[in-house]
Amino acid sequence: MVIDENILHSAGAEIRHYKPSDYLFNEGESPVYYYQITHGEVKLNNYNEEGKEFIQNILSQGQSCGESILFIDKPYPMNSQALTECTVLRLHKSAFFNLLNSSAKLCLEISSFLSQRLYYKFIMMQNISSQNPETRLKGLMDYLKSFHEDESPYSYMVPLTRQQMASLTGLRVETAIRTIKHMEKNKIVQIRDRKILY
Repeated sequence: MVIDENILHSAGAEIRHYKPSDYLFNEGESPVYYYQITHGEVKLNNYNEEGKEFIQNILSQGQSCGESILFIDKPYPMNSQALTECTVLRLHKSAFFNLLNSSAKLCLEISSFLSQRLYYKFIMMQNISSQNPETRLKGLMDYLKSFHEDESPYSYMVPLTRQQMASLTGLRVETAIRTIKHMEKNKIVQIRDRKILY
C-alpha cells in the first residue's frame, strides 16, 4: 500500500531518517503516527520471556507499518525497528484520519491493504502451528511468491536471509538452514549464490 507521497506531504507528513537498529516505535507505546517507508527496510518484532526475537514481518519501500493500531485505542503489541538506513514519512494520526475522511477511494485502498495483512497473519498462523519446519518455511515462501506474477518453479528469489526466515517462522536458524538444504535436495527450492529460488 502506498499513499502517494505528494498527498502525504500536503497533509503535513514529515520526513524522518533512521539508522539500522533505531526504533520507529516500541511495544507498549500509544500509536500517534502513520509511518510509510520511502527507503530501506523495517522489521516488526517481539521478544519472548527468554529474549528470543520473533519477527512478525519485514517491510520495505512503499509499505506502511503499525497503521492498523491507529484504528483502535490500544498500545502497539510489537516494535518497529530499522533493519537498514531508512527514510520514512510520518503523518500525525489526526491528519491521517482527516485524509481518510476526505477520500472514499483512499479508505477503500487502506481497507484492502489491511485485509491483505490480515490474510498474511492467518496464513502464517496456520503454518507456524505446524510442527514440521518444512511446512512453516514453504508456507512463508508460498505467501511471498503469491505477489509475484511468474509462478513457475524457481522463478522467485526469496528476499530474506535464513535468520529472517527462521525468525518469521519461529524456528531456530540451524533448523531453517538444515530444512532449506533438505528442500533443495527434494527439488522444492534451488540455491544459487546463497540465494533461495522458489
